[in-house]
Amino acid sequence: MTTTDTPLTKVLGAKTAKALEDHLELRTAGDLIYHFPRRYDQRGEHTDLRSLEVDEQVTVLAQVQGMSVKPMRQRRGNMLEVTIGDGSGATLTCTFFNQAWRERELRKGVWGLFAGKVTEFRGKRQLNGPAYQLLSTGATKDDAAAEIEEFAGALIPVYPAAQAVPTWVIAKCVRTLLDTFQPPDDPMPAEIRATRNLVGIGTALREIHRPASEPSLYSAKHRLKWDEAFAVQLTLVQRRARAAAAPGTARPRADAGLLVKFDAGLPYELTEGQREVGEEIAADLARPHPMHRLLQGEVGSGKTLVSVRAMLQVVDAGGQAALLAPTEVLATQHFRGISAQLGALGRAGELDGDPEGTQLTLVTGSLGAAARRAALAKVADGTAGIVVGTHALLYEGVDFKDLGLVVVDEQHRFGVEQRDALRAKAERPPHVLVMTATPIPRTVAMTVYGDLETSVLSQLPRGRSPIASHVIPALEKPAYLDRAWVRISEEVRAGHQAYVVCPRIGEDEETPPKDDEPSRRPSLAVTEVLPLLRDEYLKGLRIAMLHGRMPPDEKDAVMRSFAAGDLDVLVATTVIEVGVDVPNSTVMLILDADRFGVSQLHQLRGRVGRGSAPGICLLHTEAVEGSAARERLDAVASTTDGFKLSEIDLEQRREGDVLGASQSGKHSHLRLLSLLRDEKLIKEARAEASALIGDDPDLTRHPALAASVAALVDEDRAEYLEKG
Repeated sequence: MTTTDTPLTKVLGAKTAKALEDHLELRTAGDLIYHFPRRYDQRGEHTDLRSLEVDEQVTVLAQVQGMSVKPMRQRRGNMLEVTIGDGSGATLTCTFFNQAWRERELRKGVWGLFAGKVTEFRGKRQLNGPAYQLLSTGATKDDAAAEIEEFAGALIPVYPAAQAVPTWVIAKCVRTLLDTFQPPDDPMPAEIRATRNLVGIGTALREIHRPASEPSLYSAKHRLKWDEAFAVQLTLVQRRARAAAAPGTARPRADAGLLVKFDAGLPYELTEGQREVGEEIAADLARPHPMHRLLQGEVGSGKTLVSVRAMLQVVDAGGQAALLAPTEVLATQHFRGISAQLGALGRAGELDGDPEGTQLTLVTGSLGAAARRAALAKVADGTAGIVVGTHALLYEGVDFKDLGLVVVDEQHRFGVEQRDALRAKAERPPHVLVMTATPIPRTVAMTVYGDLETSVLSQLPRGRSPIASHVIPALEKPAYLDRAWVRISEEVRAGHQAYVVCPRIGEDEETPPKDDEPSRRPSLAVTEVLPLLRDEYLKGLRIAMLHGRMPPDEKDAVMRSFAAGDLDVLVATTVIEVGVDVPNSTVMLILDADRFGVSQLHQLRGRVGRGSAPGICLLHTEAVEGSAARERLDAVASTTDGFKLSEIDLEQRREGDVLGASQSGKHSHLRLLSLLRDEKLIKEARAEASALIGDDPDLTRHPALAASVAALVDEDRAEYLEKG
């Protein structure tokens, strides 16, 4: 009998078990049984070859349509090119070097599973040296004949695989395991199984791998998705309940003080959204338990102003507030912006300062020794009511007198440990406000940030200009790129400024392809594009570059010059993605825009149109029409609705990483749950979790369920969820 704890060496033998461990980190029967298929194919059905991404590891079901043998140019030998198709007209080329003997196997008309890495050469998509499993018994090796018989007419599981362990090897291992597998006792309470119409765990685990029919596969998936959603929601409901009872320090709003003076001096009215969110935060701060709130807001919606008002409320109540920014550029920008907003209120002790005000201090890694000592002294004795900084705030030696509020800007740019280190600098847990300009779909907020209260700022302040976005298809219409350079020059002549954004800093960042491994060209780099613009395309304009490897003082000098209007064009990487605010910038050209994610593109274009003149964002790409990359760019160009784009972005990313697997370097066990498509299921799981935790807070009456939750959401991931 095999249980989930049985080592795979006892089930599959040492050699196969070692391959699964080395390449897929699968060590036990439980690891393998929970290694679910990515999808299911049937011979004769289409695999959408047009949707394949360059550099993606894929397995496709396709038919051999033709082949040719060509001599290689750079070395002796021949290259076999096999064209495969899915019946829809789309094709893919499989290349084999010095393996002409494969002609005997890969005959025209044969169907097979082909697995490998997608590359691109001269505009054609390729699989270079793919592994394959043919599905026609007459054209296969003898030892595969039995598997081919099983494949024919059945749903074919396609597993997340590795080059050394293709999907059909995993399928064979799973079949061997299922022969002796004894499923665990079902941890799901019987009343929930009955209410939610869930099949037993043993049935679900068998049918997910060897489905008897499509309805049985649906039932298996539904049960296993429910397990995933329920485990996460139980964890979050428990954490939120504990946080609600934790002791904190109330920071109530004062009847008279800095916040009242600040509001009275604002040259414009708060938007309705800013007022509503401000009231939510003010009420949280007044409670004797730590606030833990997520503030979402579109680029330019006024999140920083909301956070300044919250910080002033805490200062009025005798505490200090810290704003943590991910880069020196953004920290410096925040410091200057908040200084300007506060005016005399932020210069207490200076000749022109308000004696009833506070002081604002900047702490970054590039501060000189004397400036650093002075800043840290103000932080330690409480003179600095508001402290703005980078991760330098986390270092030993940065001590607060009474840290009452931590504001984390662009929170996804920080690791869990970094955020927690700043909170630990307070004697009692401080209030925490995390902000993001990356819109988050409701189901993600419910799943990843389910222990945070969420506020949304969707309304833009008056005076913000619209941004028009256009795709520049460089291969199809090269004249469009020439026109883009002219458009930038026109904007500069009209008195405005421009950004040119590149994916890379320099040529040393990308690994060149190996011999006989054709792939797409390296992405464009700041250091390569800058001289071309100065000498050719934008000759005569004042141009400078900005990237993350520059010394902090150089970065600051460039940003100051650009903000002052002394530069016309800034050639930059994504270092300008967040926080950079130059209202005179009206046009942005993003080169190789298909190399960026949807949310990144939305963030980047938010740097233009911040003043009274309309903004233009041009998305340059060599992605062909109909490809997934091109469709992403078309979507970005079609809308400025960040929440709509966030759903597109979610489709492109690995949803299993919501438990922090990418941060922790561990496997995530969210295999099936789709945060985009399973909103109803997640809501139902949350309702059941709330009811169960309300009745049994520590799951003491449900030990099997507690153990199951611990397996899906281990302590590291539970902490990741708790810390937001």
